[in-house]
Amino acid sequence: MTDITTARTSASAASPAAPSPSVTSRLGDRTVKRVGYGAMQLAGPGVFGPPKDRDAALAVLREAVARGVDHIDTSDYYGPHITNQLIREALHPYPNELVIVTKVGAVRGADASWIPAAQPADLVRAVHDNLRNLGVDVLDVVNMRHMGAGHGPSEGSIEAPFSALAELQRQGLIRHLGLSNVTAAQVAEARGIAPVACVQNQYNLAHRADDALVDALLGMGIAYVPFFPLGGITPLQSSILSDVAGELGATPMQVALAWLLHRATNILLIPGTASLDHLRQNLRAAELTLPEGVLARLNAIGEKNVSPAAA
Repeated sequence: MTDITTARTSASAASPAAPSPSVTSRLGDRTVKRVGYGAMQLAGPGVFGPPKDRDAALAVLREAVARGVDHIDTSDYYGPHITNQLIREALHPYPNELVIVTKVGAVRGADASWIPAAQPADLVRAVHDNLRNLGVDVLDVVNMRHMGAGHGPSEGSIEAPFSALAELQRQGLIRHLGLSNVTAAQVAEARGIAPVACVQNQYNLAHRADDALVDALLGMGIAYVPFFPLGGITPLQSSILSDVAGELGATPMQVALAWLLHRATNILLIPGTASLDHLRQNLRAAELTLPEGVLARLNAIGEKNVSPAAA
């Protein structure tokens, strides 16, 4: 792969570059680097059971932090319990600057199914599971995952589960609250109960249904954390992405991540991988500046306003 800095210089000579995206942004009361790490892929196949190579999983976590990653996304239902236990083994005692963001709202069945678990008792149990397996007294950020009626966001009140988490926050077990897989109306409802630090939804070049929500959250000072940065992109759209990546001497994943960094300053990234090589490539996406002409071509991928796919 061509060096990103060299490719960026060559591309910029041919087309004006957009302003370089900011390196950091806010997450609750912390300033973090905009490219973090998502730990979901460290569990076994289907995010269930132990990893095939435990030592490799531990090495990825340690390498991420060594390279400056200061926010990690996880959940105690990854595995279940496996991912948090790996994080603890690899990184505890945690660096002061590291923010660990976890999720609650589901449990795993014996058949690896994903089962909604958002009753107050479920959430209390989940928070204590996260505390125990991460080895901390307070969770930095807890996202309430709304399972809804399908795989993507669906309307419905989240008052009861979010109020239960707000009570745990008042008890001192959680510093900040966030949301995952939610609509704009649910964000508004949650903000009427307690401050919201971040929203984690599916969003990428093709799946742009949250465009208005991204902009609204930017105005509120709330971080937006997209997952599946390449999820659901069609072969035709992938061809455009691959062409751009080839011109820039980068990978399609790096370009997709760089586009998100250019999209809005409140976007934080959590690309996940169990590979050291892919981790290094993903982190280098922050170095990639996209020329204006490239941004226009990439923006066109989402012009048809594709609806969110299964998450």
